[in-house]
Amino acid sequence: MNVKIKEIPKENRPRERLINKGSESLSDEELLAILIKTGTKELSAKDLANNLLKEIKNINNLNDITIEYLTKIKGIGKAKACEIMAMVELGKRINRNINNVNQIKIVNASNIYNYYKNTLGIKKQEHFYCVYLDTKNHIIKEKLLYVGTINQSLVHPREIFKEAYLSSASSFICLHNHPSRNPEPSDMDINLTKQLKEIGNLLGIKLIDHIIICENSYFSFIENGLVL
Repeated sequence: MNVKIKEIPKENRPRERLINKGSESLSDEELLAILIKTGTKELSAKDLANNLLKEIKNINNLNDITIEYLTKIKGIGKAKACEIMAMVELGKRINRNINNVNQIKIVNASNIYNYYKNTLGIKKQEHFYCVYLDTKNHIIKEKLLYVGTINQSLVHPREIFKEAYLSSASSFICLHNHPSRNPEPSDMDINLTKQLKEIGNLLGIKLIDHIIICENSYFSFIENGLVL
């Protein structure tokens, strides 16, 4: 039998427990129930939270959730889905050491890694980005160029340099993730990096680095002497 939150003794309701005990004392289900706020005629907010957790299997999978996926869960409409998506994005931003990518001045690979590890490092498919820089190595913009399969990423140099020209970039950094959690470059990664380096030298738009990002580690081509 589904129990509505108003039928739970007041001191045991999620919101009251958060106020009296602190947010860290609440379960994932209770935290989501607070976020969802209201239920439906058939299901309470806690029921909806429980159904969502059953669907995603693991709370960490919220990182890859989409509005389309959420709205397929009975009782979660677009408004609730948007609130959940907003919460997930805020969590990602809080975990970043830098508030905005445009605040970064490139000093070394580690500050790029620290910005992207909590978002790109946890993806289950390869995502290929380029980060475009001005003459002082400040980031002009970032561009997602390709989302690949779990073990392969394909991107055409034409797309990379087109965005460089559109951004009036002086240089760029490539970065992508390895869902395998092994940051070592593949032969494809090495060949693409060599190709981009050569084209960049001809066009006067320098490849600064290619960084492979995993959740807890990274590989920098420049740090390993592979971009000279």
